[in-house]
Amino acid sequence: MLVRTDLRGRTLTAAELRQAMPRGGSDPSAVTDTVATLVEDIHQHGASAALSYGEKFDGIRPTSVRVPADVIAAALAATDEAVKEALKEAIRRIRKVHAAQRPDRHSVTVVPGGTITEKWIPIERVGLYVPGGKAVYPSSVVMNVVPAQEAGVGSLVVASPPQADNNGWPHPTVLAACALLGVDEVWAVGGAQAIALLAYGGTDTDNHTILNPVDLITGPGNVFVTAAKRLVRGVVGIDAEAGPSEIAVLADNTANPTFVAADMVSQAEHDPLASSVLITDSVELADAVDDYIDTQASKDVTAERIKTALAGPQSGIILVDDMEQGLQVVNAYAAEHLEIHTSDAAATAEKVTAAGAIFVGPYSPVPLGDYAAGSNHVLPTCGSARYSAGLSTYTFLKPVHLIDYNEEALLGIADAIQTLANEEVLPAHGTSLEVRKQAAAARHHS
Repeated sequence: MLVRTDLRGRTLTAAELRQAMPRGGSDPSAVTDTVATLVEDIHQHGASAALSYGEKFDGIRPTSVRVPADVIAAALAATDEAVKEALKEAIRRIRKVHAAQRPDRHSVTVVPGGTITEKWIPIERVGLYVPGGKAVYPSSVVMNVVPAQEAGVGSLVVASPPQADNNGWPHPTVLAACALLGVDEVWAVGGAQAIALLAYGGTDTDNHTILNPVDLITGPGNVFVTAAKRLVRGVVGIDAEAGPSEIAVLADNTANPTFVAADMVSQAEHDPLASSVLITDSVELADAVDDYIDTQASKDVTAERIKTALAGPQSGIILVDDMEQGLQVVNAYAAEHLEIHTSDAAATAEKVTAAGAIFVGPYSPVPLGDYAAGSNHVLPTCGSARYSAGLSTYTFLKPVHLIDYNEEALLGIADAIQTLANEEVLPAHGTSLEVRKQAAAARHHS
């Protein structure tokens, strides 16, 4: 039985609501000292150190960091046709959505002769991390690569752990996804060592290959990956500090309990630390969901992982008075994935202010978004959806302003700028305007 939290008849502040939420996750600070030593070692010694750590943690040392082109091609050739077609369709849908996100350059005329133009510049080189621990994630290849490509990133590298069962190369389905997307630079390095090598680069001395550092690192990973991303932030950009997968379901008495329970179980199989939370005003629904989990959750090959996740403090059922209170809970929880199973799901979804992605109605389950809805599955966790967003084309773009004023437009604001500069005791700022005023006056009097 899932642990129940009963909020009925209670009026809670925002702080009290956050405190009442079932929340698990992992703490990167607990491993920061250990990871810091690894990161510094790779900073100093590059690829050879990264390969040594990979041998220690993954049980194999590939013959090179960079996966040879023929290995990538062979992985695609050996991939089952049904898997290839499924990946192609997912790529098509995800590309369609992310292509539409590309913003247009635009200009604003502030005053006659004074314009501000905003243009979007792609990040020059990015590193996309694809985990390979408890499961195989070709879908994460697609979710990282497609928005980077649609943003116009010119150079990208996918890093994924070496596999002892695959001659030291990343999983063949991961390589196949890279091939389908036209990615030809793949590194056989995982974990914190991958993040450090992406940030600092180096030379693969075994075959004299230059491994250029990146400007931005994206992609999910375990607590060691998260700690490494925290440590290299500032040297490079990062997308987010990802925690274990989360699903929250807001449901009333019209919801199908089998659908709700099946979706909660689907996310629990990601990780023993994954969170599955039901928020409902129906005790009958809560009971039915519990019954399904008790009888069905132990039937899959991932049963042990599922049971651990559902029994943890990060999972549970929250009982509320009504959907209004349910929305308060939802917005306080700020789930990575939020499903809405109510009689007016679309209208309810519009009232949500904090969620990584919102799945509307009984036929929009989270697994749809995990693979092929067209949305991105790299999403904010641990409540960070209150202030951050998931991976998108915007992640790989930098908005830059072009400021273009002519003399008349500048002189029209010069006095105001000098006034503000004097107020802030920055006289040289005012002088920058004064010399232009004097030059204009001299020219007009000549």
